[in-house]
Amino acid sequence: MKYKIFALHNFREIPQIALLPEEEQFNIEVVGHVLPFKTNNYVVDELIDWNNYKNDPIYILNFPQKGMLSEEDFEHMAKVIRSGADRYTIKKEANKIREKLNPHPAGQLEYNVPELNGVRLNGIQHKYNETVLFFPSQGQTCHAYCTFCFRWPQFTGMDELKFAMKEVNLLIEYIKQHPEVTDILITGGDPMVMKTKILDIYLSSIIEADIPHLQNIRIGSKSLAFWPYRYLTDNDADDVLRLFKKVVDSGKSLAFMAHFNHYKELKTEAVQEAIKRIRATGAQIRTQSPLLNNINADPEVWSTMWKKQVQLGLIPYYMFIARDTGAQEYFGVPLAKAWEIFQKAYINVSGVARTVRGPSMSCTPGKVRIIGTTEVKGEKAFVLEFIQGRKNDWVCRPFFAKYDEEALWINDLKPAFGNENFFFEEDLSEILLK
Repeated sequence: MKYKIFALHNFREIPQIALLPEEEQFNIEVVGHVLPFKTNNYVVDELIDWNNYKNDPIYILNFPQKGMLSEEDFEHMAKVIRSGADRYTIKKEANKIREKLNPHPAGQLEYNVPELNGVRLNGIQHKYNETVLFFPSQGQTCHAYCTFCFRWPQFTGMDELKFAMKEVNLLIEYIKQHPEVTDILITGGDPMVMKTKILDIYLSSIIEADIPHLQNIRIGSKSLAFWPYRYLTDNDADDVLRLFKKVVDSGKSLAFMAHFNHYKELKTEAVQEAIKRIRATGAQIRTQSPLLNNINADPEVWSTMWKKQVQLGLIPYYMFIARDTGAQEYFGVPLAKAWEIFQKAYINVSGVARTVRGPSMSCTPGKVRIIGTTEVKGEKAFVLEFIQGRKNDWVCRPFFAKYDEEALWINDLKPAFGNENFFFEEDLSEILLK
């Protein structure tokens, strides 16, 4: 298949878009000026049910929806666009709205960016001891943009909000100086938008550095769902598979962290063949997704998706809570409902799919999982635990928060049973002050 991109400047060229009401097309334009929009012909032609586009999860996953902005912000942008304002004015007004949408959640800009010999490494994040995130500058876009994406600032053109770096030697030197690091996650954007010759420079450099304590290389990617032809018919498809095998043959574990948000993304022959080809290199494919209102907030969707993933040889890994950024109010699911959806889906799959963990919040202190709810002496509470924490000994320690049906995020929760603070808060304050 020949690759064709559709973005804000040419989305009306999509044949199916012409069949949509003009109001719907204008809504896409308004929201797309604030939150990034891009899709491609594979998504448009093979994944979306245009006869039911209003309720189609992949349409909502790709095309901006009016509800993604507050009514006030939507009407403001609509007025600016209708006025015939120039590009500069439209962008200026869009940036004002973007700044209100918490562009860097969980302290990732303030607290996660490390230094090497006094130099700030803006293309690296190091939040948890064992894992370093690397953002190669050539991989800071995607084959198509998810409307919920918590890394939406990467695609807005606001350079001050962007993570990226080219210098793989700085990454290698940093890892060498940190023997606690066992894993590197190459992320973005999507590193699989890079040509193989560029990706090869990064991966081969890491392998050849021969760092004994570095055991696992992960690649975070939505490409299997949004452009499986990357591994089938792209002119360097075979090259990238050989590169994956090279990593595995070097003795490092290669984990392809695949983002699938709905079982519809797993149904095409193209994605199933691409999965086979990647697995044949020796790489593992692990799957993850946030729980998203209007897209997959249904236990049957999740159990169906996990079963299909296992059938295809994939390993279900995470169900996340939609982060407190961007269009969280549109996509967010209350924590109480999130746990109910997870539990109902989990009990309907066999043990081989129960590798999945969640629902989990990637918040400032760490990855916090909702274990369930309980009642003690008449007080109902959430039971929570850290899967990962800024301090290792927080992990696997249950703690309790007052039950709140409306809470969407950890910041909405208060300690239960008369406690003034959660057990980790004092340590967290000290860590963040460093």
